[in-house]
Amino acid sequence: MLPLRDNIPSRSTPFINYLMIAICGVVFAFQLADENDGRDEMVERLGMIPVRITRPDEPVMIPKVVLQQTASGIREVTRTVPAAAPSFPAVFTLLTCIFLHGGWAHFIGNMWFLYIFGDNVEDRLGHFGYLVFYLVCGVAASTVHLLSDRSSIMPTIGASGAIAGVMGAYMLLYPRATVMTLIPLVVFMQIVSIPAPIFLGIWFLMQIFSGFGEASGEGAGIAWWAHIGGFVVGVAIAFILNRLHFTRPRVDMRRPNSDSFHMYRLRS
Repeated sequence: MLPLRDNIPSRSTPFINYLMIAICGVVFAFQLADENDGRDEMVERLGMIPVRITRPDEPVMIPKVVLQQTASGIREVTRTVPAAAPSFPAVFTLLTCIFLHGGWAHFIGNMWFLYIFGDNVEDRLGHFGYLVFYLVCGVAASTVHLLSDRSSIMPTIGASGAIAGVMGAYMLLYPRATVMTLIPLVVFMQIVSIPAPIFLGIWFLMQIFSGFGEASGEGAGIAWWAHIGGFVVGVAIAFILNRLHFTRPRVDMRRPNSDSFHMYRLRS
């Protein structure tokens, strides 16, 4: 399911949301420029490697594929090499990792979800509150992933844990919102308006099923538990802030119109 837009207007310019997107974009550009011999040292230095935090006295060795000349020709050989070390205590990578991404699809997908849902959450929390909220959700998501796989040598990167927190807050703060969603169905693509709690609830259940699938050895190299942790923390923080009346009043939804609340059938 791909969200296209929601029906909640924003009362103010979401400066912090735009800033987070811009920072991730600049960092990703540096990542593309930093790639060297099949390695991304920024990922090794700034990505969160669980074993680096749980066993700080041990060097982190990562596999590297290199080309080697042999008597029978050139072949690929996997060697184990030390990961580039961060220039600060490894615990800070719980934060720095949320600004890196692993490819164009990862980057564009994350930024699109943040663009759709982040502005309205910032509208309710205020600029400074949203900044603190976003960073806290990102660190919490990284921590949950760390606890789920303490011995992993795989660098964990991506803003999706923090964005999951934003999505969790959106679900609680805008229970009557709707999300225009693109759903590909083999031959056709459906565009349908879905209540935000249903859209986000389905997304959350997918993360849970995938997280337990990974625990059963069926994972796809995605930090599902970071998504789960970020979402739960986002819901919890939004609930507490809302009950304490630390959030701005909810804005009125846009009125339904003929192009936002109907189902369309597009040929793929």
